[in-house]
Amino acid sequence: MEDWTLRPARDLELAGADRHRSYDRESGLVANVARFAWWTMIRASLKLMHRLEIHGRENLPDFPSFVLVANHASHLDALVLGATLPLKLRDQLFPLAAGDVFFHTPALAAFSATVLNALPVWRKKVGAHAIQQLRSRLINEPSIYILFPEGGRTRDGSMRPFKSGIGMMTAGTQVPVVPCHLEGTFEAFPPESYLPRFHKVTVRIGAPRTFEHLDNRRPGWDEVSRLLEKDIKTLAGVQPLPESPLATADPLHNPSPTTSTRN
Repeated sequence: MEDWTLRPARDLELAGADRHRSYDRESGLVANVARFAWWTMIRASLKLMHRLEIHGRENLPDFPSFVLVANHASHLDALVLGATLPLKLRDQLFPLAAGDVFFHTPALAAFSATVLNALPVWRKKVGAHAIQQLRSRLINEPSIYILFPEGGRTRDGSMRPFKSGIGMMTAGTQVPVVPCHLEGTFEAFPPESYLPRFHKVTVRIGAPRTFEHLDNRRPGWDEVSRLLEKDIKTLAGVQPLPESPLATADPLHNPSPTTSTRN
């Protein structure tokens, strides 16, 4: 029989919007039930409206912690990536969402925290302390992050250069980072639209990388971003740049053929 360890909830003293926006937020029964209903509905919607097709699901780690990164073209993107995971992992899945969009009002913050289980990233004022909190949670608790290194949605369908935030969270750690490429989400729900359209969506999941061989400093952060951008362009069929010597020490990265499964 397992021993139980009881401790006060980390967000016990927080209330309302402060709790919803906290990186230390913990889930309760209501949130767990809401997420189960949400993800059940989203999976059905993606299958019916977008004929979601998933390639490379065998590349997903068996258990947390890990990070899913992808190109960013649509508000559908996080939903598509979340749908690649088993429902049992819904309470350990944390999409990193723009705080100025998804946590701007108390009502939006409540929905984003309770149903989406999102954690806010304040794009215009994100600091080292916030990044360190996200990094600490990823290392110390079973967590799955969804992160878009471009920092925002593309406006023309092309992939923008990656920023270094993903490197700040994972350089020098053993946390696997899984590159994914999303196809069709821009056409299905472009930035100027208010409602999604019927359009096929495909996600390709690549082999995970770890970055314990890179220092948790600026050169390491930039190299993490460069390698993941290269991986995602490869999944998209874009010719990658030559491999950096820093990448050769990565023991986990061994791309394998992918197979196709339908959600």
